[in-house]
Amino acid sequence: MTEWDVRKLRILRTLRDRGTVTATAEALLMTPSAVSQQLSNLARQLGVPLLEAQGRRVRLTDAAHLVLRHAEVVFAQLERAEAELTGYLRGEAGEVRVGAFSTAVPALVVPAVRLLRSGDRPGPEVRVREAEAAEAYELLSSGDVDLALSLAAHAPTARDPRFALVPLLADPLDVALPAGHRLAGAPGLRLADLSSEPWIYGGSGPWSEITTAACEAAGFVPEQAHSAAGWSAILAMVEAGMGIALVPRMASGERSDGVVMRVLHADQPRRHVVAAVRQGAEGGPAVARVLEALETVAGSRTTIQQN
Repeated sequence: MTEWDVRKLRILRTLRDRGTVTATAEALLMTPSAVSQQLSNLARQLGVPLLEAQGRRVRLTDAAHLVLRHAEVVFAQLERAEAELTGYLRGEAGEVRVGAFSTAVPALVVPAVRLLRSGDRPGPEVRVREAEAAEAYELLSSGDVDLALSLAAHAPTARDPRFALVPLLADPLDVALPAGHRLAGAPGLRLADLSSEPWIYGGSGPWSEITTAACEAAGFVPEQAHSAAGWSAILAMVEAGMGIALVPRMASGERSDGVVMRVLHADQPRRHVVAAVRQGAEGGPAVARVLEALETVAGSRTTIQQN
């Protein structure tokens, strides 16, 4: 197979454009003899004459013009590759696969994608995979995602050499009550005031642990009346008067008018959301852009919650 030397092809193109070996040498910061030598080597590699004498000058042969017609396609593709590589180095290109638990997708990931698309600089392509918070580190380890949103309660220790963790926000947990509940409008509501209520939460996994831990910190063990994992199901049962539930503020948008969300100012429980990447990957331009967008969105949510 014939070898195509891009550097020598550029010299041939410059000679076509400049007209003389001397002008070509000046444009490329070479000596005239080096230009002639490189073009002679290219002719040997391709097996065709590229130059012919025309008085004291040289002109390109028909074979040289044929070669350059095909070389222009190569030069154009290299220009596109260089532009794309420059964009990648600026975090404007590439793909970032994000794994996120259900409530983090609409609350954090989607706004971050919108933010990346709305700026003056294009952002990397974001591919989303919904996954349980506890599954994030398995997906990262296996290389199935590049960035994962998880809960700090399920994060490995800071000494784990495999992952780098970036805290995003502390998501408050509010209590969901049926609209007609006797405590729906009670002032200064505390979690302990709800110790005798029937509770709705998952039978196992992170949300079960978060709910029981918050109630135990308030001095009681919650009586589990119903078990559900999805917020739509939980809030539907709350609306029907079947029990009450702790709901993260990131998920409270799913509630209906039949549910009252009460903020527990005195003993506000929270769940801490973190972003995780494989150790060292946080410096990658595309991943860094997505992390920056997630931190911006999380920061705006925190500001709204504080106000």
